[in-house]
Amino acid sequence: MFEEELKIYHLFISHNGEGDEEYLTFIQKLIEAHDFEWEDHGVPGENSLEELKQQIEPAEVVIILTGLYSKHHDLIQKQVNIAQKLGKPLVLIRPYGLEDVPEELERIASGVVGWNRVCIVDRIQESLE
Repeated sequence: MFEEELKIYHLFISHNGEGDEEYLTFIQKLIEAHDFEWEDHGVPGENSLEELKQQIEPAEVVIILTGLYSKHHDLIQKQVNIAQKLGKPLVLIRPYGLEDVPEELERIASGVVGWNRVCIVDRIQESLE
């Protein structure tokens, strides 16, 4: 019996360029999600605005780790601005263990979720409907 091919979700996951623990934990959550194929178009490291745009363009959904937003505001805001200009839906991930997300991001997001991998996958899929 052939396995049905899964849709591959093209994502851009916000990053600070340094392999932050929050980013690595989020990646692990996605890896553990069964029946969810994805590709992250983000390239951690020093990126110019043009490089960020090239990474965000092929993404269907932009994931913003809001815990990184407070620590690396300028960089994450650049990623948000590019995503908005390109018309990409934004899914916000709450800071680990917290409920609040920056109000300015919540206003423009297609959804906000915590760290439950089922909720994360559902929110990504729903943002494309």
